[in-house]
Amino acid sequence: MTTPVPGGARRCLAVRPVTYNSPVMQRSAVERSLRDVHARLVKARQDLAVIDEQLMSVVDAADDARLRSLVSETPIAAHESNDAQRHADAFTRARRSLVDLIGELEQRQDELLGKLVVD
Repeated sequence: MTTPVPGGARRCLAVRPVTYNSPVMQRSAVERSLRDVHARLVKARQDLAVIDEQLMSVVDAADDARLRSLVSETPIAAHESNDAQRHADAFTRARRSLVDLIGELEQRQDELLGKLVVD
């Protein structure tokens, strides 16, 4: 890069090369990753609260359907009970997977915080 100087001559300004492994760049990358992980963690915790609420409702419905199936002893009631139980099982699996994700995100967040403290 050059800048004009009096008399029409140009003077060359030295431009420092960007080093992508500098401590400032590394810290910036860690902070950006930490913000991303934090946002994902907040979203996952909100989703878990929603699933917990829905799961309670679905489990109650499955219990009611099972009880109706036992009392009525009809194939339709048994089918409805099985269907309701499959829904409850699906919600339980979704919840378990979300809890696992939250654990992974918390571990990643701890690792990133450790990097910030070390730097």
